[in-house]
Amino acid sequence: MTPTAGELKFLWKPRRIWSDGQDYPSMIDLPIGIFTMGEHDDDKFANDTERPRHQVEITHPLSFGRHPVTVHEFSAFNGSPVPDGEENLPVAGVSWEDAVDYCDWLSDRTGHYYRLPSEAEWEYACAAGSRNPFPCGDTITPSDANYYYDEQGNRVGPGCRTPVGSYPANAFGLYDMAGNVCEWVSDSWHPTLEGAPVEGESWESGRQSALRVLRGGAWDYLPRLLRNSWRDLLGQTIRRDNVGFRVSCAVLGKR
Repeated sequence: MTPTAGELKFLWKPRRIWSDGQDYPSMIDLPIGIFTMGEHDDDKFANDTERPRHQVEITHPLSFGRHPVTVHEFSAFNGSPVPDGEENLPVAGVSWEDAVDYCDWLSDRTGHYYRLPSEAEWEYACAAGSRNPFPCGDTITPSDANYYYDEQGNRVGPGCRTPVGSYPANAFGLYDMAGNVCEWVSDSWHPTLEGAPVEGESWESGRQSALRVLRGGAWDYLPRLLRNSWRDLLGQTIRRDNVGFRVSCAVLGKR
């Protein structure tokens, strides 16, 4: 049966949790399936960067980091000392190029093909089988994710990064898809979703190849910026204290 617009269909299978080593990210296999990418019905915060809404089919084997790469995991790559108490924080202040270099290093070390997820893969993983605006449902609260202000401008969050896994996982078993740190994905920036790939691959065409896509929102954001379909851009060499990343892996592939 072909899914209608707004529906999500999955070929479910047991979700294997695995890791290539104690200093490497914890991974979980995702189901294959079809989802609708982009703006949600009756979402007053949706904008043209999230349009047009369209179906994407994920048919390739895929595994995702259960949480953003941590300070400890990144230190195994760049050799930087880990400050006391920060080993389980999501690493931040990394550029898109730094994140790609980490994926290449991890691939060389393990023999598995690690990479940044595509934008479509990321939104598929974030939505985890729902058509709600947020990973946790129709609304989001400070108990669901790490963000700073509510929509009225009142401070409701801790105002800093928090250890990965401090908030509930989504239906796919993934932590911190909303809030904590924004996450780099592989795609170059396109101002709308017109012409976006429909099979989940990275979208690399366009003139603005030095601008890359961010997803997920961060610890210093408003709730509207933690929606599943929210998109932003940043130069691929820029580092910020609210930007990190998570890895994906072609679970049947070798580098």
